[in-house]
Amino acid sequence: MDKASIGGVLAGTGLVLAAILLGSPISTFINVPGILIVAGGTFAATSIAFPTSELRTIFSVSRRVFNDPGDEMVAISQHLIHAMKVLKREGPVALEAVAEEAPTEPLKKGLLLIADGTDSGTIKEILKTETRQMEEHHRAGQKIFNEMGKYAPAFGMVGTLIGLVQMLADMSDPDALGPNMAVALLTTFYGAVLANLIFIPMVSKLDRRIQIELTQIQLAMMGLESMVRGETGIILEEKLRAFLNTHKSKADEALGQPQEAAA
Repeated sequence: MDKASIGGVLAGTGLVLAAILLGSPISTFINVPGILIVAGGTFAATSIAFPTSELRTIFSVSRRVFNDPGDEMVAISQHLIHAMKVLKREGPVALEAVAEEAPTEPLKKGLLLIADGTDSGTIKEILKTETRQMEEHHRAGQKIFNEMGKYAPAFGMVGTLIGLVQMLADMSDPDALGPNMAVALLTTFYGAVLANLIFIPMVSKLDRRIQIELTQIQLAMMGLESMVRGETGIILEEKLRAFLNTHKSKADEALGQPQEAAA
């Protein structure tokens, strides 16, 4: 799991709650109708703006945001080394079983192609298509979250206007005006928190996520090409180490020390 993403959500939520509790009880900030207006309105508007096929991407891209890219690079590297050992020991057909345990879909597909005897050029073309599909999938999710970041504050304002109309419609009790105004403003609060703590940060995170997954596919392609060429496991490990040199601690965790590989 990506500690930065999880930590950011927890820290943001915790700080908002702390600020609330320092000044008033939490019940002051709970208004069910306001929550329904903001959450329901946001998702309803999003459903109108995007087809069902694109809305389904929300769940898959949300999971990707909270995965640790460093751990994924480690898993890809370790699986490539394992696949190379199996290839040398048992032959290409044995890669079919190894492919089923691959940590990413592009790597799985590449191993299955090698098992079928596909040449490196064809594998590259197929994985380039996978790359385009991945980017389109993530961009679709990014657009959805971007629009949700706009809709949430807008429906927060709608809720506030509804509350103000209801308050002004009955001003017979002056003592109730203050509490009623507070309730009316809560929907604006809900919309602002959802937009700035969840939706808009997800847009930025997905943009970074696309670049990371492009790098992961390049890493897989490099390893797969090494396997097709019949290079040794030592050469593959050194190539992977060079690729991961910007994440040295992760590289050492995945591959071990150079002396161990040479031995």
